[in-house]
Parts: sequence; C-alpha cells; structure tokens
Amino acid sequence: MRIWQKEISVDILTRGQAGTAAAHLGIEFLEVGDEHITARVPVDERTRQPYGILHGGVSVVLAETLGSCGAHFSVPEGERAVGLDINANHLRAAASGWVTGTARPVHRGRSTQVWQIELRNDAGELTCVSRLTMAILQPR
Repeated sequence: MRIWQKEISVDILTRGQAGTAAAHLGIEFLEVGDEHITARVPVDERTRQPYGILHGGVSVVLAETLGSCGAHFSVPEGERAVGLDINANHLRAAASGWVTGTARPVHRGRSTQVWQIELRNDAGELTCVSRLTMAILQPR
C-alpha cells in the first residue's frame, strides 16, 4: 500500500535538500518505493572520522534525513513532522565506498510516527540500525 500523501520522487527529495547538511555530506537519494525511501552517503574526506571510518554522526544524519523525509511526505498537506528522538546502533565500520540507508515506517499514527532505518555497506552488510520518532503537528 502506498503511504505517500504528497507528491514524492527522487528528484523532489534531492531538490529539497539543496543547501543543507545532507547535500554538504554528499547524500544522494536513490529510490522511492510504496513504503520506503533509500539514499546513500559516500565514505570520503567529508564523512570520515580521524580513524579513517565513516563518522557515526554521519550515519545518524543519513538516518534522520531518510526518516524525516518519510514522515513529511506521508502526512497530509498542512501537517508538519518534527523529530522527537533518534537512536543508532553502529554495528560495523565502513572505510570506503558508500553506505546506503533504507527507511520504513514502523508506526504512523495521528500524533507520532516511528521509522526504522537500516544502513548497509557496498557488500550489503548491516553497518547501523536506527530508529527515529517524529511528532506530527496539526495545522495552526
């Protein structure tokens, strides 16, 4: 079942991130499915920490970008989605290539949403799992 309540595409998502942290870090949107969004981030000089691996905070930026976009596009026009809480479990380091994340809703209620985001390296190995809780604000 398609969950999107606003027009959504890879191009719309990409344009919406212009001039943001996500764009600065090189995050690229790849796919919009009926119930998921996929994007990736490069492991390069912008995103590595001093030990030469992807910075955990960058994984969280990718996860929050995906979940926030999912929440925004799955609520009716006029409603707003804002972050309440995010957590991330870093399971495997990535030193090169790309880390790709896919966000799917766990719960889409009237006042809150919860999104599960899985990040994987180029070999398809799970590098991070994140859960994002969003508050849904009604029009004023």
